[in-house]
Amino acid sequence: MKILVINAGSSSLKYQLFDMDNESIIAKGACERIGIDGSKLKHTPIGGEAVIYEEPMPDHVAAIKLVFNALTAENGGVIKSMDEIGAVGHRILHGGDKFTASALVTEPVKAAIREAIPLGPLHNPANLMGIEACEKIMPGTPQVAVFDTAFHQTMPEKCFLYALPYKYYTDYKVRRYGFHGTSHRFVSARAAEFIGKKAEDLKIITCHLGNGSSLAAVKYGKCFDTSMGLTPLEGLPMGTRSGSLDPAILGFVMEREHLTIEEMTNILNKKSGVLGVSGISSDFRDLDEAAAKGNKMAALAIDMFAYNVTKLIGAYAAGMGGVDVIAFTAGVGENSPELRERMVEGLDFMGVKIDVEKNKVRGKETDITGEGSKVKVLVIPTNEELMIARDTKEIVENK
Repeated sequence: MKILVINAGSSSLKYQLFDMDNESIIAKGACERIGIDGSKLKHTPIGGEAVIYEEPMPDHVAAIKLVFNALTAENGGVIKSMDEIGAVGHRILHGGDKFTASALVTEPVKAAIREAIPLGPLHNPANLMGIEACEKIMPGTPQVAVFDTAFHQTMPEKCFLYALPYKYYTDYKVRRYGFHGTSHRFVSARAAEFIGKKAEDLKIITCHLGNGSSLAAVKYGKCFDTSMGLTPLEGLPMGTRSGSLDPAILGFVMEREHLTIEEMTNILNKKSGVLGVSGISSDFRDLDEAAAKGNKMAALAIDMFAYNVTKLIGAYAAGMGGVDVIAFTAGVGENSPELRERMVEGLDFMGVKIDVEKNKVRGKETDITGEGSKVKVLVIPTNEELMIARDTKEIVENK
C-alpha cells in the first residue's frame, strides 16, 4: 500500500509518499507561501533530482493539486496515477480531549477538529483545509487524522489539570494537552525496541528538543506527564517561545509597555525563548557559534535551556518513581553532543552517565550510555511521518 502523509500549515504544506510494503519513502516535498505571492513547490523523488514548481497556489486545494501533478509528472513523478495511493494520513495539531488515538476521517471527526480550533487557532484550520482539499481531489480515498495531542490523553488528572477554578476545565476544557505526541510515541517505542525490551516494562523520558521542545514521562508505554500545556507555549524555553513563567509577568509588562493581549501573546510565542535572551537567534547553531566567540548572552541562553531540560528530567524521574531510559530526539536532541552532555552532567546523583566518545554522534540512532550508568541514555532520531503512515495503514486495513 502507498500512503501519502500530509502536514498542512497556514501557508505551507509538507508531504511524504510511503511504500508501506517496506516502509520506504518514495518522494517528499514542500509547498511554500500558499495564498501569498511567490508560492512554490520543491518536489524530491528519492534517488532523483529535486524539481521546483513556481506556480500560484491561492489555497490548499491548489497546493494539493500541484503536489499530485508533481507525483505523477513525467519529470520527477513516482506514480502513474493517484489511484495508486491507498490512503492519506494527516498530522492534526489539536484533538482536544476527544481523541486518545488516530481516527478515520468522518464528518464527526472533522467537526471535532473544528471544535478544537480555539485551542489550536494557527494549525487546526490549516490541518482541516488539507483534509478537505484531499476530499475534493481524491473522493473516496480513505483519510486518517493523527493527533499531536492523542498520546498524552493517558495522563492522570493530577498531571493534566491546572490549579484554577475547576469550572474552567468543565466549561472551557482548560487543561494540559501536550504536543509532539506522535514523536514521543515513536521515540519511546523505538527506544524500548532498541534495547530489546518492552515499553510496557520501562519508565522512559523522551526529550524532543528543537526550535519547539518538550519532554514526556512515558510510564509503562503510556504518557504519564508532559511539559507542554493547553498550548505549545508551556514548558521549556524554546527557540522563540518563553516556556513556563510567572503568569503575573504578563499584566506587569503589558501595563508598562502598553501592550494588548495579542501583542503580549506574540512576544511570548515569537520573540522570547533563546532568541529573546540572546538577542541573536533562535537557532542553537548560531548560539553555539556566538558563545564560542565569547558572547555571554548566547552562552546564558544555552545554559538556561540545558538547565531546564535537566530539571524536568529530574522531576519526571521523581514523578514516575524512577527512570530506565532517557532518549534524546529532534533537531537539537539528535545533533548536539555538547548540549546532551551538559543536560546529563547534572544527573550524576541519579546514576546517569554518558560515554563522551559514544556521544560524539549526530542524527544517528546510538546508545551513548556511560560505564556504570544505572540509566540507559540513547539518541533516537524521530520519525513522525512514518508513525502517521503506520497509523493510517492500520486504521484503513481494519476499518
